[in-house]
Amino acid sequence: MINIKTDKIVGSRRFSNYWWAVCILLGGSGFFLVGLSSYLNIELLPFTKSSEILFIPQGLIMIFYGTIAILISLFLWLSIFWNIGAGYNEFNNEQGKITIFRLGFPGKNRILKLEYNIQDIKAIKVNIKEGIAPKREIYLKTKDNREIPLTSVGQPLLLSEIEQKATFLAKFLNVVLEGMN
Repeated sequence: MINIKTDKIVGSRRFSNYWWAVCILLGGSGFFLVGLSSYLNIELLPFTKSSEILFIPQGLIMIFYGTIAILISLFLWLSIFWNIGAGYNEFNNEQGKITIFRLGFPGKNRILKLEYNIQDIKAIKVNIKEGIAPKREIYLKTKDNREIPLTSVGQPLLLSEIEQKATFLAKFLNVVLEGMN
């Protein structure tokens, strides 16, 4: 029988974050260069006639939006570089411990490491909400009714995956499964 189970959690290094970081950077750079072209009266982008745009108010607004987009892109790139949210969940029946490890932003709280005794766990809870922004999450429910999320942020898992993971965890930890009807 397996005594240690480890689930890897994907952080910010996912395709969608790379996609949005590139798109926002390119779009923001375009806006910024169009605004700057209108100020300098020279074509910084060869395929446009942006120097014909009046600097006030259009060019100024373009520079503002471009700067904001570039800053958002920088935030996304730094999140990807630092791999925010990455980590693992380790369930160790040999030692009777559960370890939840996540990476955060740099600083004194960069590493989040939570440890729980298996005896303090009351249940595995499943939360499923369908709609425009569906949520399919698995929680570790402690005896003092705290709920610690075990699933990663991002695209929701398939219902069959959630059911399979939650059922396996409940059996592995020998606790009840809540929320599966």
